Amino acid sequence: MKASSRVELFEIIRRGHRDGASIRELADSHRVHRRTVRAALEGAVPASRKRPEVAFPVSGIWEPIVSDWLIADQLVHRKQRHTAKRIWERLLDEHDAQISASTVRVMVARLKADLRIATVDVAIVQTHLAGEEAEVDFGEFWMFLDSELVKVHLFVMRLSCSGKSVHFVYVSPSCEAFLDGHVRAFAAFGGVPGRIRYDNLTAAVIKVLLGRERLENPRFVALRSHYFFESFFCVPGIDGAHEKGGVEGEIGRFRRRWLTPQPTFTTVAALDEMLAAADAKDDDRRIHGRMQTVGECFAAEAPALAPLPDTVFDPATITSARVDAKARVAVCSSHYSVPAKLVGQRVEVAVGGMSITVRSGGQVVATHPRSLVRYAQVLDLDHYLEVLIRKPGALAGATALAQAKAGKTFTPVHQQFWDTARGQHGDSVGTRELIGVLLLHRTMGAEAVIAGMNGALLAGSTDPDVVAVQGRCHQDSQREVPVLAPTGTDTDGVPAIAWDRPKPTLVLYDTLLPNGANQ
Repeated sequence: MKASSRVELFEIIRRGHRDGASIRELADSHRVHRRTVRAALEGAVPASRKRPEVAFPVSGIWEPIVSDWLIADQLVHRKQRHTAKRIWERLLDEHDAQISASTVRVMVARLKADLRIATVDVAIVQTHLAGEEAEVDFGEFWMFLDSELVKVHLFVMRLSCSGKSVHFVYVSPSCEAFLDGHVRAFAAFGGVPGRIRYDNLTAAVIKVLLGRERLENPRFVALRSHYFFESFFCVPGIDGAHEKGGVEGEIGRFRRRWLTPQPTFTTVAALDEMLAAADAKDDDRRIHGRMQTVGECFAAEAPALAPLPDTVFDPATITSARVDAKARVAVCSSHYSVPAKLVGQRVEVAVGGMSITVRSGGQVVATHPRSLVRYAQVLDLDHYLEVLIRKPGALAGATALAQAKAGKTFTPVHQQFWDTARGQHGDSVGTRELIGVLLLHRTMGAEAVIAGMNGALLAGSTDPDVVAVQGRCHQDSQREVPVLAPTGTDTDGVPAIAWDRPKPTLVLYDTLLPNGANQ
């Protein structure tokens, strides 16, 4: 069984179980063991196993060549188009094919039917029912990210009935971005459309076969199985664009309305906020020929969407990487930092559409937003603190420090503390005292650490221990004090006040004795 076929079998089994079929009935109807049925019900992705290679049939070797000839025939006069006999002769003469004339005739007839070769192309007006269908595609646009001009890709899903659309930006139209866009779009809609139209994106289609047949990406099949929607693939080329004209037009409209002129953002988070605000404002627009706004149409369509499953599909692609000498892992042409203690080790990397998560020994050791720029370095200053204690002179020019300043995690208070510490104790000792303060961020909130630095500076000290004490005092001052309430009067007639908590007891201490409370 081919790789994608087993995933599709799991999808069929899961749908059958959802419709009420028992495990025994599914095993009998699909002629598989009940263990296979249970495995399909536990997860949409089958366990990996070695699959044998299957050779193509004799005619299948020549089908791409013959398809190209038949398509090219549409550009010439009909009297000079290939016949089945002429195609057979060319295969023998030009490719030394070992194939019979009758096999070629059958193949040509099938290809002509699949390619739907016709002399007139007529567009059919469509009516879309609520919740029935959506369209998905990627567009692209240029923007300035922190003063650098970059090209990014816009994932768009549009509901065909109401015209409601959502837009998300990614560094590339990769498989994880494609899957992540679906997960976020379904969450934004609050439901799942019955069918989704696609072109032949490599994230969904590994190979285009004859007609509408596709060799699909197993990860995409797992997503479809998880959310229980149908897929429809358009024909390749410009003709296929007309089969999903709604999302094609939406990409151009959104780009002209909200992304012209080229926008400028300092962070990806700011860009995401702008896209979400633009989607909200577009709810007030009216599509030509409709009396209601997009938001009003979506409110009527939303109840017809299928409900979301109980669990969220994980779109991340799992890979592994070796940590280099600079405490970084290379992922998709960019570098991301990890704790310096992992240098030289191999770690697991979950590559998501918007984030990079690194695990070592089953524990998450680093999480970074995914860079929109190729060949970028995304570094966390905290990952290098143990090294900087031994090499304090490297901190001033560290790229991680520059990024921390740009991201405002290294605040002016940190800089003032560092300057004061170096002025009092010299560069090396002063920098080590700053690093000691930065280590406090692992156990204290940023607000407490900043308050601790301010308190220490007021006291004329740059000792990290003083900063820790001042920070804890700040935390204690922010805690809520238990409310005291009157509980009657005491023997002197004064209102008695009691804490709103149970009275202390020493009963449990008796269990510490060798033979219980009797000792």
